[in-house]
Amino acid sequence: MSLIPSFFGSHRSNILDPFSLEIWDPFKDFPFSSDPQFARETSALVNTRVDWKETQEAHVFQADLPGLNKEEVKVEVEDDRVLQISGERKVEKEEKKDTWHRVERSSGKFLRRFRLPENAKMDQIKAAMENGVLTVTVPKVEEKKPDVKTIEISG
Repeated sequence: MSLIPSFFGSHRSNILDPFSLEIWDPFKDFPFSSDPQFARETSALVNTRVDWKETQEAHVFQADLPGLNKEEVKVEVEDDRVLQISGERKVEKEEKKDTWHRVERSSGKFLRRFRLPENAKMDQIKAAMENGVLTVTVPKVEEKKPDVKTIEISG
């Protein structure tokens, strides 16, 4: 093992050599390694952003799903009051004649789940998709205002 790096050819390959050109990856053999295909598949899961706001009339969920149409997205409600938004962004087909310089758009399956509150009208949920934004509207049960009766004071 040489203590002087070789600048003229002969790539070093010993990971114990401090001047080696080989970089040790401690996660190389893990199933979630830095495999680009795995990174593309999981990034869609992470990047699906959803906003949830509550108005006087409803709970409104908005999810950014650019490049997807409504046939690629599924909105479901489970019996235990769980709203589930899922879908899949397909991988673009690679042409062998093309040269890719950068791939940043995510692909793969995504799934988001939200437990709905007790005041949600489960049978009146609506969903719409416009310009890559999914909007799910969950109407709220009207709060019953207590009947207040004014009693006249005698005397």
